[in-house]
Amino acid sequence: MSFSFSNPYMFVLLAPIAFLVWGWIARAKSFTAPVRAAGSELWSGVRPSLRVRLRFIPAALRVLALILIVFALAGPRSGRTYTINEGEGIDIIIALDVSGSMAAQDFAPNDRLFVAKKTIERFIEGRKVDRIGLVLFAGKAFTQAPLTADYGIILQFLARAEIGMIDDGTAIGMALVTAANRLRDSTADGKVVVLLTDGDNNSGQVDPDTAADLAAAIGVRVHTVGIGSDGPAYVPVRDLFGERLVRQNFRLDEKTLTNIAQKTGGEYFRAKSAHGLEKTFESIDKMERSPYEIKSFTDFTERYHWFLGLAFALALLEILLSRTIFRKVF
Repeated sequence: MSFSFSNPYMFVLLAPIAFLVWGWIARAKSFTAPVRAAGSELWSGVRPSLRVRLRFIPAALRVLALILIVFALAGPRSGRTYTINEGEGIDIIIALDVSGSMAAQDFAPNDRLFVAKKTIERFIEGRKVDRIGLVLFAGKAFTQAPLTADYGIILQFLARAEIGMIDDGTAIGMALVTAANRLRDSTADGKVVVLLTDGDNNSGQVDPDTAADLAAAIGVRVHTVGIGSDGPAYVPVRDLFGERLVRQNFRLDEKTLTNIAQKTGGEYFRAKSAHGLEKTFESIDKMERSPYEIKSFTDFTERYHWFLGLAFALALLEILLSRTIFRKVF
């Protein structure tokens, strides 16, 4: 909410009002100047009444009323500014691995899935006119959220993604087919899949190469992201001894991820740390941008009646006081 004046040049009228006030003050001082007269010492101890001390109130009310009228003439108005993003945008499906290996603690102090979700969250918040969808996969793949421009909904679905919600495994081919199928009927300028995983394909009915061919056939560009540090990592497990960290080796099939990206015109990224993953999504964010225009407009509501109403009330009060309490008797 903003406040402004449509005719600010009207404030020049305050100058003559200031001149009038100066004249009234000067005249009041001349009336109250001490006069030496015989016997004046008899009145020296007499204090003026409250009515006399407050005789300036009618004039002050008149001045305030005039000032408020000037403010009304200046065109006071309040406005609310709206922003509209105009552009075609692109359609993006994010395919996120939620298999058990994403619980690895090599992105300390958090696990891989936590860091991935936070990074994807920032990526989504940075978009403006694109539609985004979310596919989750482990041993199977399913659509967690269809394409939508309501980023709040997408972020809610992303927050619910967790390990154990799908049978374990890594179905990269099925994840890619599911994501590409969501983009099949898209008419956007660009159709993009960002597939993030820390393993190799070991589940599903469709192999990654076939899935990549299907995506390329319908014009879907796929960026693949391999997440996880080199070497073994600690993973929390629960057994007869309770929950503990177990050191495990993980296999990331970079060759397959690179092949998917090359077949579809995308790029393969390797993220070995939380910082590396953030840089990866920054790169994808810059690559997958469509032109759009931000337009702003302000909806104004005139507020001059506030000032006129108050000026009218002060003028009535001034007339009332001048004819009652501060009435002059000659």
